[in-house]
Amino acid sequence: MARTKLRERGQLTVPEVIRKAARLEAGDPIEVELTDDGILLRPLKTIDPTQAWFWTPEWQAKEREASADIAAGRVHRFQSGEEFLAALDAIDAELDATER
Repeated sequence: MARTKLRERGQLTVPEVIRKAARLEAGDPIEVELTDDGILLRPLKTIDPTQAWFWTPEWQAKEREASADIAAGRVHRFQSGEEFLAALDAIDAELDATER
C-alpha cells in the first residue's frame, strides 16, 4: 500500500508506483468520488490502455518518420504477399553475398 499526504490547498501527490502502474501522466483527468469505503480516484483515460503503446513518444516519432518516407516516395508497394516475400529473399541474398 502506498501513502501520501494532503497538502495545504487540497493537493495530493499520487505515489510514483501507482502512477506507473496506472499509466498516469501529468494533466490526465481523474474522477474523485466519495464512497462508503472512502475516497475513490478513477483515471479518465481517453486512450484505451491496450492501445497506449501507439501513443508513446517513441512510437509517434516512428509514425512521423514513416509518413515522411511515404510522402517522399521512399516506399515500395507490393501487389501480393508472395511478391513481398520474394523481395525480402532478394535483400537477404544480397546481404549474404556482401558478408562473404
